[in-house]
Amino acid sequence: MQSINLTDHFLIAMPSMADRYFAKSLVYIAEHNEQGALGLIVNRPVELNLATLLERISIPVSPRDHDEFANQAVYFGGPIQTDRGFVLHRPLGEWQSTLIVNADTGLTSSRDILLSLGSALRPADLLVSLGYSGWGAGQLEHELAQNSWLTVPASAHILFGLPHEERLASAMDMLGIDFANLADAAGHA
Repeated sequence: MQSINLTDHFLIAMPSMADRYFAKSLVYIAEHNEQGALGLIVNRPVELNLATLLERISIPVSPRDHDEFANQAVYFGGPIQTDRGFVLHRPLGEWQSTLIVNADTGLTSSRDILLSLGSALRPADLLVSLGYSGWGAGQLEHELAQNSWLTVPASAHILFGLPHEERLASAMDMLGIDFANLADAAGHA
């Protein structure tokens, strides 16, 4: 199979996706190379907001920031390491453990980024998830060949500027496709 790199792309689950973790999901791919792929589901919030998460992990939230963080969702990033937090953000900043996705976007898994949220050093845009999605070498390519996913270059506006319930449809719009018109059976030419 031809080598592809889907870093900084969206994966859009096809209607035929049977995996309950990924059905009707929009996944942002933060890294894709010969060893596999890593991404976050970005349209599935959990029943936990950012203020509550910060309180649970003993990061103080000022009264000034509490309302903002209480209105910010935390997402189910995927079924791997659901006890760990991952922060997709821009700009990059300088954090202890950041995967650089592109010139402006990073994925950080170190606590220092969460500690910055009450300060002027915090990222302008962020999306916090519990867990991540991962594929081994060749696994994502196999799923693409099986018509499990559509792909489209990612949009920062969709990631950081839209409510979660609009993200999947907006990514589909980038392809000029209405999700309701997709068949749930795949064909091969």
